[in-house]
Amino acid sequence: MSTKPLLELESFAVSYGPVEAVHQIALTVGEGEIVTVIGPNGAGKSTLLNAIMGLLPSSGELRLDGQGIARPTVEGMVAREVGLVPEKRELFGEMSVEDNLLLGGFARWRRGQRDQKARMAEVFKLFPRLEERRAQLSATLSGGERQMLAIGRALMARPRLLMLDEPSLGLAPLIVREVFNIVASLRNMGVSVLLVEQNARAALQVADRGYVLEMGAVALSGQARDLLHDRRVIETYLGVGGKKAA
Repeated sequence: MSTKPLLELESFAVSYGPVEAVHQIALTVGEGEIVTVIGPNGAGKSTLLNAIMGLLPSSGELRLDGQGIARPTVEGMVAREVGLVPEKRELFGEMSVEDNLLLGGFARWRRGQRDQKARMAEVFKLFPRLEERRAQLSATLSGGERQMLAIGRALMARPRLLMLDEPSLGLAPLIVREVFNIVASLRNMGVSVLLVEQNARAALQVADRGYVLEMGAVALSGQARDLLHDRRVIETYLGVGGKKAA
């Protein structure tokens, strides 16, 4: 696995008006690496992803592939092959699975890259269930299928960096395992992943490295396997019996 940095944040901060929600974050995601950000509700995890994507104003340094980006915008980040799967998935319920996927590849189509069929074939190989339901309206899918479609739609844009916001939210345990197995397989496709997740154990089991965000600041960071056995992480985020399970 390459250790070359793809995404680098230095002194990265996000404010809502006069209130600073994310404070002086230093974070790196390497090429082909899965990095997770865990922490309690309200710690600023989703805010961090939204600011990286350009959905919220930020300050500090953001570098992508070594190039500084002074003011990230959604259009600019998409053009730089960064994708975000938001917590609410934001699918078009009255559109079919296939049309939702085609929409995910629209930016590439607009740039003259006519590879949508090949991209869709790759998505269907990753998510065979979506191929079975390609003509079905996305509003009629189960929660797990909607999450698969949200990830598949993001992959249609062929991102180098995919940011996932709470992919396990509201899913049954068996489906959570399936979704995280798919997340783990993304590194084999050359996709780097920045994963925000409240299910700390599942996130740390799939990630290479992790950051613990508390009150908008990084409280801990390190190799995921080390964080899984860190007493503070066990007691705070892995619950009763977490040490034994970890």
